[in-house]
Amino acid sequence: MSNKGNKRLIKRIHKEIEVLGEDTPYNCSAGPDSDEDITKWTATIIGPNETPYSGGVFELKIEFTPEYPFKPPKIYFKTPIYHCNINRRGGICLDILKDGAGGSWSPALTIGKVLLSICSLLSEPNPDDPLVPEIANLYKKNKGRHDELALQWCNQYARQ
Repeated sequence: MSNKGNKRLIKRIHKEIEVLGEDTPYNCSAGPDSDEDITKWTATIIGPNETPYSGGVFELKIEFTPEYPFKPPKIYFKTPIYHCNINRRGGICLDILKDGAGGSWSPALTIGKVLLSICSLLSEPNPDDPLVPEIANLYKKNKGRHDELALQWCNQYARQ
């Protein structure tokens, strides 16, 4: 990466830190893992009320690539979660995290807005665009059983 590109990236990440400090999304937090490399972050989302994830504490990893903010950051769940749009490796199927065709990433988006979108995904899964078709099918056919399993996973992996 060029020096100019690196400076632009670092400046934007510092702006992200500043914005998060002023306006932290409800039930979310995020920040750099260390002062030595501010491109690698840890985020936390508290499961939204009235969902099987309610009260669970979910850790996510965020990595800003040299192309940020023109391409989305890499974000994935570290805490296992039973969700049709999040796979076992923590990958998230969310349109704003996609770049190019079918994606709606915009450089105007901030990490705070992305975290809010992920929270919304926990409240309202999208079984029509699943990463895990089996979970999506269960969600559509037997939401009660789906929610039982999601709660079991939450209790097993996301309770402090």
